[in-house]
Amino acid sequence: MTEVEKIEEQLARLRIAKRSTLSAEPAYLLDIDVATAAQSEGSRFVAVSCSDKSMRVYDRETLNFLREYSSRPGMLNGVRFAHACDSMVFSACSDGTVKCWDIRLATQKAAQIFSGYPSNVFISFDINRSDLIICAGTEEVEKDTFLVFWDARGVTDCAGTTKEPLGVYSESHNDDITKICFHPMEPSLVVSGSTDGLVNVFDINKDNEDDALLSTCNSDSSVSFIGWSGKDYKQIYCTTHDEGFCWWDIAQLDTEEPIMLSHVLDVRDTVCVGDDTLQYLVGGWYHEKADKLFLVGGTSAGKVHLISCGTHGLSLVGTLCGGHSATVRSFCWNLADESLLTGGEDAQLLLWKPGAVERSLAKKASMKMASSVQKRVRVHNSSLKSGKK
Repeated sequence: MTEVEKIEEQLARLRIAKRSTLSAEPAYLLDIDVATAAQSEGSRFVAVSCSDKSMRVYDRETLNFLREYSSRPGMLNGVRFAHACDSMVFSACSDGTVKCWDIRLATQKAAQIFSGYPSNVFISFDINRSDLIICAGTEEVEKDTFLVFWDARGVTDCAGTTKEPLGVYSESHNDDITKICFHPMEPSLVVSGSTDGLVNVFDINKDNEDDALLSTCNSDSSVSFIGWSGKDYKQIYCTTHDEGFCWWDIAQLDTEEPIMLSHVLDVRDTVCVGDDTLQYLVGGWYHEKADKLFLVGGTSAGKVHLISCGTHGLSLVGTLCGGHSATVRSFCWNLADESLLTGGEDAQLLLWKPGAVERSLAKKASMKMASSVQKRVRVHNSSLKSGKK
């Protein structure tokens, strides 16, 4: 059995190990991140951004609830732990700030605030591998859309201070910047995706935006998720709001070879899930050990489909059942123990591990409510569906 086959078999054997209890105020779980800093062996945290304008922190192994932070009146978009310190967690906010919380402290006050410009509404962000630079993407306001950058150094020892931006990129996108993702190894490389369909790769060490823009890839749709993949992470990929998938090899930029590895207009039409359905994509992750890219999709009833990507096409690896009772909105893959965290519109956070056995199989009831994020996605979808059946 090849390494890829072993990994795919493990993924097919994922079962519920733990589930978080519902909070008093139900909410969609929109984004998940796991702390991976090496200094806290055995102690890991999970942070989740929610549609009720809160961010919740859980114990990584037990999924016991630990802390909650509120962004009211703003909306939190995205959540990321610092790479070198698992007690510092960041989130972009629609009030034009990126906030950093220190989860060792009982205070509700942000440890540090990174402020944008007056009209900025941040809907995406990331922090680079060396924890030195934060980048946030804005909604389009009066035909302007920005990537805003800050110096993140000193975040642990200047609590309560507000930092001004280092600068912005303003020419490379012309609609909402929905996703930002720094390179996993190279601190100066960042990829951005937008509802304008463009996926841009920048080297922020360059002096200006024109020189920094290394490549522009067009998905021909509205970008919902982006990531890096391949050996040394020389590939980029995206999923779109109308369930498309694009995959590019940017190592081929200076060659005669085509950079497009795959372009699937609608994954729902190409992946066979047996008697089941595939109704949406959530995103993807690159499995280093297997050198393989996987996508995560699902059904409105809460089933999770794991899809293997190859240049020859996409194929179903396995379906996770019996967990969520509504649409899954977020996930986080943890290579260290081959586990998967998923969050959904049923307000549940689930931890899946190969061959796990859950003690309580009480399935939680579905919730029906529309978050502002979902409403925004619907608007984008409606503008993209012309000509589709």
